[in-house]
Amino acid sequence: MENILEKYADVANCPVRNVLDRFGDKWSTLVLLLLDEAAVMRFNELHKAINGISQKMLAVTLKSLEADGLIIRTQYPEIPPRVEYKLSTRGASLLPHIQNLVQWANTNFGAIEESRAVYKR
Repeated sequence: MENILEKYADVANCPVRNVLDRFGDKWSTLVLLLLDEAAVMRFNELHKAINGISQKMLAVTLKSLEADGLIIRTQYPEIPPRVEYKLSTRGASLLPHIQNLVQWANTNFGAIEESRAVYKR
């Protein structure tokens, strides 16, 4: 049997760590959930819907999600330019797992806050 430390030592090639690192940041999950609800959104709509995100951070987040094939960016040849974002099939397949995590977090958040308060003492 493989040594457990060796099994998880190769961070760069660990699928779970690699994927969670990409979409488990502060903003990516929110973008994915919004695109699930709205189907298609423009940059400014996403920016207005996510309180506290800068335009630069939203652009970086969208590029990362697009690079991973979780969202699709469509640019229309219009003046002014119009760009829309929507979930890809891969992104849509991730949503049930994110929604389960959201449900778990909502169910357990109160107890987690209590544990944190006790821990700080």
